[in-house]
Parts: sequence; C-alpha cells; structure tokens
Amino acid sequence: MQAERHAAIVRILEETGTASIATLAGRLGVSAETVRRDLRALAEAGEVRRSHGGASLAAGLGEAPFRRRMRENAAAKQAIAAALAATIGNGATLMLDTGTTTSFLARALAGHARLTVITNSTDAARILAPGPGNRILVPGGQFRADSGAILGEEAVAFIARHSAEVAVISAGAVAGGEVMDFDPAEAALAAAMLARAPRRVLATDASKFGRRGLVTVCRLRELTEIVTDAPPPREVLRNAGAGGVRVTLARR
Repeated sequence: MQAERHAAIVRILEETGTASIATLAGRLGVSAETVRRDLRALAEAGEVRRSHGGASLAAGLGEAPFRRRMRENAAAKQAIAAALAATIGNGATLMLDTGTTTSFLARALAGHARLTVITNSTDAARILAPGPGNRILVPGGQFRADSGAILGEEAVAFIARHSAEVAVISAGAVAGGEVMDFDPAEAALAAAMLARAPRRVLATDASKFGRRGLVTVCRLRELTEIVTDAPPPREVLRNAGAGGVRVTLARR
C-alpha cells in the first residue's frame, strides 16, 4: 500500500503542481501523518520537494506529464485505438473517459462522421469536434490543466443523465478481477460511464496488467470486452472468461 500511495501522490502532483498535506490526505483517504511520512520518503528519493504544509514535484519531474505518458507504449496504444475504432461505425454514440489510450482512440476516430461523443476529456473533445456532423458533449466540473480532464461530482452527475451505445475507459492498473486507478475522482467518472452503456470496453496496454491501484473502478465481469496489445496474465484471463468478457488483441 505504501508503494501505491507514493505512486498516487506523484500522480496528483503531476496534475496539480503542488498540493497541501490536507488535500493529499483527503484524496488518498489516509491521515495527515501518513502523508507526511510518505512525503519524507519521496523527498529522500528525489521525487518530490517538500514545502511548509505540502509538496510539489521535484525539478524536472513536472514537465507535461500527460504528454510524457502519451509517448509511453505509444505503438501499443495506437494499435489498440485502431482496432477499437474499426468496430465503431459512423453515427455511433459513445462515452470516452480521460486517458492516453482514449486520447489515441479519439485520434483514430477523427475520420468518422455523425458521432455523438460524451467525454470528460477536453483533448478528445478538441480532436473530434471538427468531424462532419459530430456532436460533442462535455460536463462541467473541476478542470485539470495537465490531462485536460473534467472531474468531480458535477461531472459524474452529468454522465449519469446520459446514455451511450458504448463506453470506453482506460485504466491505471488491472489485477486479479479488478480494474483500478490511482485517482478516486477518475475512478468515479469511469464507473459512471460504464453504468450508462450496454457495450463496456476497457482499452489498455499490457503494461497495466499486474499492477494494483488505489481505488477500484469496476470488476472485470462488469465489462463486455477488453482491447489490449498482448495476452493478459492467466488470473486476469480467468476472471474475464468467468464474466463472459471478450478479450481482443490488437495487432501492431
């Protein structure tokens, strides 16, 4: 759990630049003293810079983290996006959450027409808005400058008022029978999308398998399919198969 908290703290600081101990404790659901211990360890490792009552990323670590994640496993994510885009027709209604793989999916869908896209990703919205006849719906809520995500209770309520043919979510981690993330707000948004579509797709590259996140998004059996670039671990396959979840391997 300590390693998971450390990863979550770095991710929060990537998104916000700086954060107070109280904010981190609230986001992680732990005590302020636990956060202070975690920050001491992260500072000793050179990952964060402590300040009075809070912390920020160490110099050199805070530059465009979302752009950096877009470069990680880019070929795999592009293959996943292309395979999934080929199954979505013109005129479809879909939900996309915020993530690098769903951003690649938005790019793969740029040639489609008459799409209705409900998304909390301003990156996906920007890419798909010019498409012929496309209609893009975005929620209100808290805007995060790095990822372009819109999150929070208002965003979740907006999603709950809409329905789609397909919901596509990304993931921070997949292990055992669970899809997980490191950010409770992102997890809540993704879960809300899954509740509003009959076709529920997890689009994730294989690097996410075997990781454990901070918070559960859904059980694997709640999905209808997984699109990835390499065979998942045996335990993930077993849980997916028990839930009737189809696994598609994208070709690079």
